[in-house]
Amino acid sequence: MMNANDILFFGDTHGGFYHCLSVVEQIKPKAIIFLGDLQAQTPLHDILKDVMTLTDVWWIHGNHDTDSVDIYDNLFESQLADKNLHGRVVTIAGWRIAGLGGVFRGKIWTPIQRGWSFFSQQELFEQTSPRTHFRGGIGLKHRSSIFPETYMALRMQKSDILVSHEAPSCNRFGFLAIDRLARQMEVKKIFHGHHHDTYDYSGHFSRMHFEAYAVGYRGVSNLAGEIIRSGEMDGEFSDRVAVYRS
Repeated sequence: MMNANDILFFGDTHGGFYHCLSVVEQIKPKAIIFLGDLQAQTPLHDILKDVMTLTDVWWIHGNHDTDSVDIYDNLFESQLADKNLHGRVVTIAGWRIAGLGGVFRGKIWTPIQRGWSFFSQQELFEQTSPRTHFRGGIGLKHRSSIFPETYMALRMQKSDILVSHEAPSCNRFGFLAIDRLARQMEVKKIFHGHHHDTYDYSGHFSRMHFEAYAVGYRGVSNLAGEIIRSGEMDGEFSDRVAVYRS
């Protein structure tokens, strides 16, 4: 039987992790997953050293996790680097969890239009000036861009839950491409960050054929979509919900 508190989903922290330990101590989850825009100001394993003794820590990145070299290194080069869910499916606390970090950027791919400019990081690397490169690869900013290659690879897999930084179509600024990915993977639920608010998407569940939950700014939700800690900006962006583009 599912224990809804076995996994907790943490919304965008933007450098503020002060609530994490107390939530984990109180709820005692088997695992926690950060939904992007962590913006760790020191190495993530140092920030979460006490949390890591109590639960399993996983994450996906957001658009702001490539804002600077330090922020990037504090996440991607931390001792929790191997807990990055982006582009793969991992069984966590008995659930198959798929991750899609980052955001859609027009220079790479805008899913509401046909086609893309660059299918993969390698293609972008080969077609851009060395002056834009970072440590022998693509530029820092686009390390948080969603590439079609990653999206298409995920579509070939199955998962129970998808965690993403971008939202599905039930959000005013969400994407039908996220819906399509979820249905192709046969996911039951999506949890996303990015929009800094918590919304009631329940009116869209039957249309989308999966449940979707937004986790607010420094908010926390469980597997049932129940709010464990309210987001600190909840209720401020009501215009972002319940718009469907066919």
